[in-house]
Amino acid sequence: MSVGALLVIALLGQPAAAKPTIKDVGWIAGCWELDRNGRHIVEHWLPPEAGTMMGLSRTVAGGKTTEWEFLIIREAAAGLEYVAKPSGQAEGTFTAARAGEHDIAFENPSHDFPKRILYKKEGDALTAAIEGPMNGQNRRIDFPYRKASCGG
Repeated sequence: MSVGALLVIALLGQPAAAKPTIKDVGWIAGCWELDRNGRHIVEHWLPPEAGTMMGLSRTVAGGKTTEWEFLIIREAAAGLEYVAKPSGQAEGTFTAARAGEHDIAFENPSHDFPKRILYKKEGDALTAAIEGPMNGQNRRIDFPYRKASCGG
């Protein structure tokens, strides 16, 4: 490498890491469930296509749907965005802050709670987590999902 090329690298720094694409988070696709405290939670994600992944979540307790959420991960100019439309709450958009081979973190510092949404896959387990301040304390709520059948 020439001295000039080394000088340019030294002045400009290393090239920015490539932004993750929707295919980089394709490992989230599938059906996931967990049973906790008398509640059955299911999260379904369609595989990546046309720059998006569509998802939905449903919580059932006492034989009734108590919560639901429509989800989308989409490619945008700023990088991957995670849009959540939960029952009874305003829509929130979070931008990918970091992404690994089987984990990703989305952030929105201006959102009340959560400020971060995380996903991590290990084998047939997918852990989703939400983090941020609540009632003056930092909180983290984990959703340790297991692989589920997508059939009816």
